[in-house]
Amino acid sequence: MKSITVQQLRDRQDVPLVDVREPHEFAEGRVPGAINLPMSTLGDHLDELPSGAFDVICAVGGRSGRVTEALEARGFDVTNVDGGTNEWIAAGFPVER
Repeated sequence: MKSITVQQLRDRQDVPLVDVREPHEFAEGRVPGAINLPMSTLGDHLDELPSGAFDVICAVGGRSGRVTEALEARGFDVTNVDGGTNEWIAAGFPVER
């Protein structure tokens, strides 16, 4: 499984970011530009995933890691964000609400 740090995520450009947290978590604060496709309903929304490479994030990296592995098995070019949104916020990076 490919993974990146939140510092590497901050420096990435033109790579979509899918946040797999639940809507109430997403509403509390997210990486700017992230789209919300919750892990709990992702199977119903596979057609909404980006067609090219994209990154996956959750709160700390557990859910996004499981999603990344599952999507890789389906042929998606996907990268997990280690540390997740919590680490992004702890690093003092910008947050959308």
